[in-house]
Amino acid sequence: MLGTRSIHSWQTRLRAHHVPPPPVNSLSMASLAGEAEALDRASLDKLVQLDPLGQSKLVERVLTSYQGSLSRLRQQIVEGSTGTDHAGLLMGVHSLKSSSAHIGALQLSGLCAEVEHAMREGRRDDLPALVAQLQREVDRVDEAIRRLMDH
Repeated sequence: MLGTRSIHSWQTRLRAHHVPPPPVNSLSMASLAGEAEALDRASLDKLVQLDPLGQSKLVERVLTSYQGSLSRLRQQIVEGSTGTDHAGLLMGVHSLKSSSAHIGALQLSGLCAEVEHAMREGRRDDLPALVAQLQREVDRVDEAIRRLMDH
């Protein structure tokens, strides 16, 4: 769960004092201190604001769904970059680009855009290095989400 203790404490204060919800970075975002570049706090705050009391567990559901698609899209991208399924590669990076931007994985979204651009320009020689960099960023984002959800 996403910082259950911290979220519960914050929700209790909110109900008792009618205090506006704090930004997501005060909800147990200490775990993101080392992941500052992996997940954008302002983007996560926007998600929290859609469910400020956490009643529908929107942030947890969005991040869990994202993690599930992250693994599938990563595999699709890797397979597409090493084989002949260039349409699959394009579809994978395009999907990952938009979903990553939505949850605040802005560097990952940018790398997906770079791969997409290289493909459209026919720069296939650039793909191995770009996809390797993208995979490292996928690992960083996945770890940042795991730490966030564990606190």
